[in-house]
Amino acid sequence: MELHDIYLEISPEHIAYVKFIFESYEEVGLIRTVDRKKAIIVLLAMHDFLDTARQILDSLKREIPMMEIPRPTNMTDDWFMAELAEQSAEPQCPQS
Repeated sequence: MELHDIYLEISPEHIAYVKFIFESYEEVGLIRTVDRKKAIIVLLAMHDFLDTARQILDSLKREIPMMEIPRPTNMTDDWFMAELAEQSAEPQCPQS
């Protein structure tokens, strides 16, 4: 199971809207707030739904300003994302 994380910087007033849109597309992706102060969110999408998630993001970018950014180095607001970043930094064992 491969999980893709796409980090976005948006206006704070649009966070709930983006979450609502992705919740309405069940199983495509999950939005988490990484940094409330900087209004950074992450879209977590399974590999099978990555193209669909990107299409939704492209559509949203026509409605609201958002910018894709690299993974923040200090993710203290969200314990889950901090743990996910730590795990992805660890060397992966090949599956047999």
